Amino acid sequence: MTAARPAEPPAEDLPEDLSRLAALHGVATSYSPSPDRTVAASATAVTLALAALGVDAGSPPAVRAALTARERELRERLLPPTLVCRHGGGPPDALAALPDGTRLRVETEQGARRADADGLPPGVHRLTATAPDGRTARSHLIVAPDRLPVPAGRSHGLLVQLYSLLSRRSWGMGDLGDLAELTAWSGRTLGVGFVQVNPLHAAVPGAPTDPSPYRPSSRRFPDPVHLRIEDVPEFAQVAPRDERVRALLERAGRLRGAVLDEGALIDRDAVWELKREALELLGEVPLGPGRRAAYCDYLAEQGRALEDHATWCALAEVHGSDWHRWPAGLRDPRSADTARARTELMDRIDFHSRLAWLTDTQLAAAQRTAREAGMPIGIVHDLAVGVHPQGADAWAEQEYFAAGMSVGAPPDAFNARGQDWGLPPWRPDRLADSGYAPFRRLLRGLFRHAGALRIDHVMGLFRLWWVPQGRPPTEGTYVRYDAEAMLAVLVLEASRAGAVVIGEDLGTVEPGVRESLRERGVLGTSVLWFERDWEGDGRPLPPEHWRADCLATATTHDLPSTAARLTGEHVALRDRLGLLTRPAEEERAEAAADTGEWLELLARLGLLQCTGGGADTSSEEAEIRALHGFLLRTPARMVGVWLPDTVGDRRPQNLPGTWDQYPNWRLPIADAEGRPVTLEELAASPRLHALMEALRGELRAPDGPSG
Repeated sequence: MTAARPAEPPAEDLPEDLSRLAALHGVATSYSPSPDRTVAASATAVTLALAALGVDAGSPPAVRAALTARERELRERLLPPTLVCRHGGGPPDALAALPDGTRLRVETEQGARRADADGLPPGVHRLTATAPDGRTARSHLIVAPDRLPVPAGRSHGLLVQLYSLLSRRSWGMGDLGDLAELTAWSGRTLGVGFVQVNPLHAAVPGAPTDPSPYRPSSRRFPDPVHLRIEDVPEFAQVAPRDERVRALLERAGRLRGAVLDEGALIDRDAVWELKREALELLGEVPLGPGRRAAYCDYLAEQGRALEDHATWCALAEVHGSDWHRWPAGLRDPRSADTARARTELMDRIDFHSRLAWLTDTQLAAAQRTAREAGMPIGIVHDLAVGVHPQGADAWAEQEYFAAGMSVGAPPDAFNARGQDWGLPPWRPDRLADSGYAPFRRLLRGLFRHAGALRIDHVMGLFRLWWVPQGRPPTEGTYVRYDAEAMLAVLVLEASRAGAVVIGEDLGTVEPGVRESLRERGVLGTSVLWFERDWEGDGRPLPPEHWRADCLATATTHDLPSTAARLTGEHVALRDRLGLLTRPAEEERAEAAADTGEWLELLARLGLLQCTGGGADTSSEEAEIRALHGFLLRTPARMVGVWLPDTVGDRRPQNLPGTWDQYPNWRLPIADAEGRPVTLEELAASPRLHALMEALRGELRAPDGPSG
């Protein structure tokens, strides 16, 4: 059945001057939800997007003045604020276009001074050009490797939402100790090459906290809620002599037991309250000389970014988590009032800085454990597409965010209303002016302890749908970023870290994006159920026709588990919640037909036994093994196994389109009956071992994929 087309706003013929002005600032005046359709953006959307970029287009005279100014600026400037070239390649075209006699001066990132831009090492350098007529331009010159190297050989690994992975030592949700234990076991026993986790970014505190890991307060620093308290060295000094510790451990046991044994949801707020009390107690223990030196090194390395983050945390304790509601003088991180508050709250700022350091050390330990277990990649971290407007990053780096705008998605065949994700977008002009400094700092922090990085909605490196606050997503428009510069920064920082990059490129992707990512060595994401011959008969895509440069999976955190899809439970769930837009019978029939086509292909490939001329669907476990065996028949460089699939979990971790109707981001991993499964039980699960052994057998098969 063909989905109904969304209602489209009436097309507007934008004034020519407004269209030209928008084009010069990267603001789109139309978009194409499919190759055969173009939808015009409204004049209001374009005008508001320009306003968020500091351009007044509120009246015809203002548009003409802004257009004249922009055209003059572009005509008269010697250089753009940021230039990009590939290491070993020629200089940027903009340098060749400089007037004859222009003098260049380059200050390299490494501290050298040069009179030309030839043969520069990778880095972000400062370039000054002085023309014969006296005009001077200063620009950032990003020199990046041509591309990232592909991962050595092929690898298969596990995908998990860390909070959902509880052990018998967890304090009510999975933690970094559990992650280290998972990597040590799975690397040594299962031979996996990586473990991918959800974003571990710092959350916005509140009552209740937003449980989504994709709406963080800060993407630059991890959340201390993930700490394993007993692994903090100072714990050993306080535990034997303090009754408070015993009380905390008893409460932690009750939290853990409620989730694992009583069917309670994961309560992040209760976990954090308990861990915060424990960390306050540990903060009373003086650091030894070596620990103090390591902490001071971390403070010096992180600098102002950490001070800002910790200051926001301290101010949020006093004034609440929405900095827009703070006293006016504190809304500016560089104000005199904020400087005084830093002095007054010095102890709390030190406390939150110390939490960031402790979390960083446990992240490092988890990645070190993964590598020691033989994983060639180790931990794959996840970068959310944006930050919460009330959070620390939006406060500390507010000059880089577009005020009054939110990131989302335009209407399409599956969501006629479009989407508003509630995340403020970066301003592309401010990024360019800074040499992409915020993006560089962000990536450098994430790559510290990552063997690979997954980038959520990687298409955001090219363009983002800006929605004016207070208006529906249908009244938004795309704003373009300098993808060449964004990719250059990404390749530069990833190559320095020796890390793999995976782009989440699912959904509607404009032409050329996947090709550009592949050219720079960024892997894509291929989910089995979406891989069909869309240009032909629409049948499931045979394994040999899949792309190689990707992470291939059967599902993700936003999709039904494989068991749910095979049994039709995903349709039943949406029916129970009233989320279906068609009769349940139609939905079930379509889902069954989709699944049946895949099972038939598995049978033809010899991955699934046949009875009566069709696939034997009597064994859900066998079907899950066959689907993952199919993934290993593709040339995909990385194959991921959703950890809940190994024990038959039927529940999604997140059900898009729901808020309070479904417990998104609060479910522990469970078996087919919905009984929570601990890390210890996972390690002993016959079902898990049968699946992973089947994958190892597929890898070893003479006619299987090559290493």
